[in-house]
Amino acid sequence: MSAWRQVLELTIEDEDLSRLTTIARSRTEPASRVERAQMLLAYRADASFFAVGRALGVHHQTVQRCVERAVAYGPMAALEDRPRPGKEPTITSEAKAWLVSLACRKAKDLGYPHELWTTRLLARHAREHGPAAGHACLANLVQGTVCKIFDRHEVRPHKVRYYLERRDAEFEQKMAQVLCVYREVEVLKKAAARSAKPSKVAIVSYDEKPGIQAIATTAPDLPPEPGAYASFTRDYEYKRHGTLSLLAGIDLLNGKVHALVRDRHRSREFVEFLKLLDAAYPAHTAIKLILDNHSAHISKETKAWLAAQPAGRFDFTFTPKHGSWLNLVEGFFSKLARSVLRHIRVASKQELKDRIMAAMNEFNRHPVVHTWSYKLDQAA
Repeated sequence: MSAWRQVLELTIEDEDLSRLTTIARSRTEPASRVERAQMLLAYRADASFFAVGRALGVHHQTVQRCVERAVAYGPMAALEDRPRPGKEPTITSEAKAWLVSLACRKAKDLGYPHELWTTRLLARHAREHGPAAGHACLANLVQGTVCKIFDRHEVRPHKVRYYLERRDAEFEQKMAQVLCVYREVEVLKKAAARSAKPSKVAIVSYDEKPGIQAIATTAPDLPPEPGAYASFTRDYEYKRHGTLSLLAGIDLLNGKVHALVRDRHRSREFVEFLKLLDAAYPAHTAIKLILDNHSAHISKETKAWLAAQPAGRFDFTFTPKHGSWLNLVEGFFSKLARSVLRHIRVASKQELKDRIMAAMNEFNRHPVVHTWSYKLDQAA
C-alpha cells in the first residue's frame, strides 16, 4: 500500500497573491508562467496535487514540483525555469576570437567577389579554413552559430553604416565666418528693434532644392470615410512628368522668402535669382548671401555678372565643404518637404511650379524669422 502524500503548507503574501492573479489571467505572459501561477493559486484554494492536476490537465507530479519550489524559493521564483547545466561549448574562445577577427576584414580581401561577408559565406569559409588555422571545432560551424557569436560580440560585418569624412582643411575658419554673419544678424535685429529706420544690410540664406518630382496619379484618390477608411487611398501606379528645381533664399532679418522655380539650376538660373534679389532691395542696400560651394555660385558667368554690379552690392559667405547644415535655409527646405511636397500629386510640371510658388506666397503671408543659435557664442 502506497504512503499518503504529505500536504505542503504554501504561504503566499498579499503582494505576491496579487501578482500571481494578474499573471494567471494574462494573455501576454509566457504560457509556462501562466500555468504555474494557476497551479499555485489552485493549490492555495485546495491543497491537493491530484485535484489541481486534474483541474488544470497536468500531471500531479508537475504540480508537486511547482509547489515545492514555491515553498523553498518563494512563489514568484517558482514561476521561472530552473537553470540547467546544458552542454559544454564545443567552440573555444580562441576560435570565436579568430572568427570575429575574420569578420572585421572584407570578404573581397580574401579572394571572394563579395564586398562584405554574409553570415552564410563566413560560416562556409570558417569550415574550410578554420581547422587549418588550428581551430578544428569550426569544422561543422553553421550559420546560426555565427549569428549568435556576432550578437554576443556586437559585430555586424554584413551591414554598412555611413559617415562623412571632413575633407575641408579650412572647415573651422569657414564655419567661423558663417557664424560671424549670424552674429551680425542678431546685432541688426536688436538695432532694428530700437530704430524705425530700415536696415542698410540684407542677409539672405540661399540654396537650391533640385529634383522636385512632378508625379501624377493614374486614378483618383479616394477620400477617407469615417468608420470605413481612416486615410486617403491612392493607386500604386503613377506617371512622371519630370523634375523642377527650387532656388530660394530667406531674409534672416524679416523672414521673407525669395524664390524661383526653374527646370534646372545652372549659372544662368542663379544669376536670374541674383537679379530677383537686386530688384527686391533698394540700391543702397548691401546684400549678403550665405550659400554653398555649388559650381554655379563661382562660375565665370556668375562672376562676370557680379563684376558689373556696384561695389559692395553683393557679398558671398560660403559654407565649408560638406557643411551645408550650417545654412539656415536647409531647415526651411525640410519644412517645405514635410508640409507641402509630401505626397504631392500634380497633372503637369506647370501645376507643380504654381503650387510651389503658391506655397512661397503663403509662407510670406506669415513670415517666420529663422534664428541660428548653435555655437553662436563662439563666433569672433
